[in-house]
Amino acid sequence: MRLLYFAWVREKIGLATEDVDLPPDVATVEALVAWLKQRGEGYGEAFARPQVVRAALDKVHVKPSAPIGAAREIAFFPPVTGG
Repeated sequence: MRLLYFAWVREKIGLATEDVDLPPDVATVEALVAWLKQRGEGYGEAFARPQVVRAALDKVHVKPSAPIGAAREIAFFPPVTGG
C-alpha cells in the first residue's frame, strides 16, 4: 500500500511517500494512524492530534472509521484553508 503525506505531516515524518505492508489487524484509517504513531518520533509528532489530520483513500476523502479494504493509496494531510 502506498502512503502519501502532505504539508506539515510530510515535514514531521520526513517523507512524501512510502510503500508499506500493513499488519492484518490494521483495517481502518484510525487503526492505520495508531500503527503509524508507533513507527517513530516523526510519525508520533505528525499524528499527535489525529483529529486534525485528514485522510483520503484512493483520492476520496474519508472519516477515520473508514475501512481500508482494497485501497491502493492513502493520503494524509492537514485541513486546507485558503482564499
